[in-house]
Amino acid sequence: MELTIECQKRPEGSKPNALRRQGLTPAVLYGHNGTESVELLVSTRAAENLLRKVAPRKTVIQVNVPELSWSGKALLQEIQSHPWRGSLYHLSFFAQK
Repeated sequence: MELTIECQKRPEGSKPNALRRQGLTPAVLYGHNGTESVELLVSTRAAENLLRKVAPRKTVIQVNVPELSWSGKALLQEIQSHPWRGSLYHLSFFAQK
């Protein structure tokens, strides 16, 4: 079973808390283009569904970023969440070569 998540590029100057209120989770993709990183947005609902099925740093995920014309495999490197609410704060993906 292949796991896939759709991401979009995060607008410049957007506030993370405002994005979270809109049902979006900030994310970042490392290693897709050398040392360059890209700030992304993921639907919080899609991210929560994905987190039920993956093991961080072990499961390979298909990440699609249509705005960048980039699609590839990545590991979910880091998950940040609120300490006692459990709500998502941030996701970090590391591209596989």
